[in-house]
Amino acid sequence: MNRVMARPVLYILFLLPALSLYIIFMGIPIVESFYYAFFQWDGVTESTFVGLDNFKELFADEVFYKSFANNLYFIAFSTLITLPFVIVISLLLSKIKKMMDFYRTGVFLPTILSTAVVGVIWLFIYHPEVGLLNNLFRSVGLDAFAQNWLSDPKWAMLGVLVANAWQWNGFYIVLILTAILNVPKEINESAEIDGANGWQKLWYITLPLIRPILVVVMLLSVAGSMKALDIVIVMTNGNPFQTTEVMATYMFTKAFREYQYGYGSAVAVVIFLITLIFTWIIQLLAKKGEDYEY
Repeated sequence: MNRVMARPVLYILFLLPALSLYIIFMGIPIVESFYYAFFQWDGVTESTFVGLDNFKELFADEVFYKSFANNLYFIAFSTLITLPFVIVISLLLSKIKKMMDFYRTGVFLPTILSTAVVGVIWLFIYHPEVGLLNNLFRSVGLDAFAQNWLSDPKWAMLGVLVANAWQWNGFYIVLILTAILNVPKEINESAEIDGANGWQKLWYITLPLIRPILVVVMLLSVAGSMKALDIVIVMTNGNPFQTTEVMATYMFTKAFREYQYGYGSAVAVVIFLITLIFTWIIQLLAKKGEDYEY
């Protein structure tokens, strides 16, 4: 082990396989997206350089702005609703003394399912005739609450957001739960001796100590919201009336259905840049919060 630590070249050799895969499947496509964003190309004939025309058209595209707004709904739902819910569930699970592994596996289970499977499961749940949700309302006499969930513009986006949250909440719960369980018991015991109640221990001890994990969860939530694609395609395909269209599905439509690869690449570039801006803002706010506490 000491020989490995003393020879940096070995680090490169160990990293090379993973780094090569990352460059091939991530780095090169990103560079190509930036390149083709300045071209008009249908994927078959010769490409034509058009400069910033794709971006000019994009920023005048009403559908793009609608899809961007829907991505903001994803972000708002994941940070303002899902994150507090995940924290509460994690705190409740941390109080369980027996069968912790069973509950941890149970909440994590949806995460290991493919998004296509999750989408199909929730399609059955939301089905207007045989769906679990509507039948549940009818069984308790609340027939008026039964809806055509995914075909109604008022409810379609919420339906997709709930399904997406159901898939990923377990992963976030496991992360936060692990952080909570790693909070030193001595600190809480000292706080109890000093007369701190449960709320004070949560606010002044637990949450500050697990802040790094909360920041990671928020970053993952925002990044996941910005690249949401497959769950939307499986459940609604951007319908009804593009009320569930997000930037990634719009990019997919333009590039692979309408064969406007240059325009689709421009959408991909904008998604990439907006995601970088959001992650930078979150990290900046987290850093300022740490400096303020200090």
